[in-house]
Amino acid sequence: MDRYQYLLLMAGCVAITLPLEFLLRARVYRRPGLLVTALVPIVVVFSVWDLVGIWRDHWSYNPAYVTGLDLPGGMPIEELVFFVVVPVCGLLTYEAVGWVLSVLRRLRTREATGA
Repeated sequence: MDRYQYLLLMAGCVAITLPLEFLLRARVYRRPGLLVTALVPIVVVFSVWDLVGIWRDHWSYNPAYVTGLDLPGGMPIEELVFFVVVPVCGLLTYEAVGWVLSVLRRLRTREATGA
């Protein structure tokens, strides 16, 4: 089970933030073009950064906690999953907070105008 800890953590992040899409109208998954546009630079930059770090022996991954499925260059598949999941969770949170704040602003405006 240890080999799947990294992936299970990423699944937990998705599970915790997924309700924001529906309950707080985050609308991240409903706009796939914008999502991909936001993710591509992040995934590319951090994948290159990671591969350089691995190549230069600045860091490595404990084989006890990764599946052993590596991308070319030796980067574990879990790391690529991290580069996708964490930004998506951040976007979901950001959009959900934005929606909540807009609702609160509308409520305050209604109260101020007496409507």
